Amino acid sequence: MTATTSEQSAASAHAASAPADPASWVRHARTVLETHTYPAVDELLASFRVLTGAHPALVTERRIGTSALGEPLYCFTVCDRPAAADGGDYVVVGGVHPNEPVGAVTTLHLATALCEDPELRAHFGGAWHIVPCIDPDGARLNEGWFATPTDKQNYGRHFYRPAGDQQVEWTFPFAYKEAWFDRVLPETLALMRLLDATQPRFLTTLHNCEAGGVYYYMNRPAPELYSVLADIPASLGVPLATGEPEAAHVPLYAPAVYGCIDMKDAYDYLEELGVDAAAKIAGSSSAAYSERYGTFYFVTEVPHWSHPHADDNTPTKERYADAVRRRARALAETGTFLGSILDSASPHLNIPSPFLRAVRDFVPSLTELARTETARADKLPDRAATVSENYGCDAGVHSSRLRFGGMLLRALHAEVVAGIASPEVRRCHRELLETYETWERAAAPATGDPIPISTLAGIQYAALLAAADHARGSARAQGADRTRTGDSG
Repeated sequence: MTATTSEQSAASAHAASAPADPASWVRHARTVLETHTYPAVDELLASFRVLTGAHPALVTERRIGTSALGEPLYCFTVCDRPAAADGGDYVVVGGVHPNEPVGAVTTLHLATALCEDPELRAHFGGAWHIVPCIDPDGARLNEGWFATPTDKQNYGRHFYRPAGDQQVEWTFPFAYKEAWFDRVLPETLALMRLLDATQPRFLTTLHNCEAGGVYYYMNRPAPELYSVLADIPASLGVPLATGEPEAAHVPLYAPAVYGCIDMKDAYDYLEELGVDAAAKIAGSSSAAYSERYGTFYFVTEVPHWSHPHADDNTPTKERYADAVRRRARALAETGTFLGSILDSASPHLNIPSPFLRAVRDFVPSLTELARTETARADKLPDRAATVSENYGCDAGVHSSRLRFGGMLLRALHAEVVAGIASPEVRRCHRELLETYETWERAAAPATGDPIPISTLAGIQYAALLAAADHARGSARAQGADRTRTGDSG
């Protein structure tokens, strides 16, 4: 890590102490020091071990599982010993999607701040269980762009995201109607064990998106949080994402604040649109799994690149349903083209790479999503689309092209550099590369301007503290209610 090492983070850990009111968490967003790169997996773990060595009375390292490729998975617990009497643990998990590395910076800064600021530890009580990277196998396949995160071309060509049933966040056990999923990944099993052992009052999995603005998920409404969640990114000049939601069926609690993506709700939504929901849904999420413990679950999504249209709610001349149909057509065209390349190359491919497994899952999903979006458009109210909704529709198409096209390029390139590519594979590689370059040129201005990593991690850090404080306050209120009920009896 170039700037946000454990030693350097310590310099900013005292910049803000525990606030007297929820809005005071805003100032914590400015405490992350500048860095221009994301840490590789080994570098991140090394920084955590430096911190552990510097604070052996506060930090405990333990192995919680093993990755699919045999790599140990680690959790670092920060707490005073013995832990505060009120119990109530906090769990923070980075790298649940390996293409989302902002959480690596956030986890190290959080751990450092907790070590260096006794007032912060005392304010929250309990223990903080921090997993820097739960999917090291996938993270290593993204390290090609971690050193140059503002380079959009490098990002797309070194991008990796696992297939849906290989993602840690979406492979928790699930059973609903005709859907059944129990192919739990070893990484997911490690998280299940951690959640079972800690039964936390608060859980956040650290995510980031690509372009636009900031948005949030939580597993139940928390009105007292909404204003501070808007103020945190605003304090650093980053907009909220008020356009198209990531999932159309999720409840909207406040601008850019959503209920969690729940697979039962997703099933019902797809079923209503005439889609075979059981065939589309894999597992459930950490949010759903932790519900059994009454955990408050929270996510901050921060974008690599910001665009002024992300929160522009000015009506446009285009109807909202037409904007959704336009996106559906573009997704269908993308899926058809990538599908043709994949179909032509597949009989000649020899390397079962992670990239090939991923595109075989994602590419067909583009045309399926196009059909779903077309069906959704037919049910939308007749109103004008906002600028932010139009932007969201366009940004989603650009993201799909660069992500899935980039992974297909990597799958074909693997054959070429291994010296085993047939003439047909080389032809497919050339054809895809030519189209991909046009997609890169079209996407470059639409994705906007890069946001400093310290800003992204700062937003994530301040927001998770505010949300954890809410969970702490809710737990104390519930305890007081139980005490009063017992006294009255």
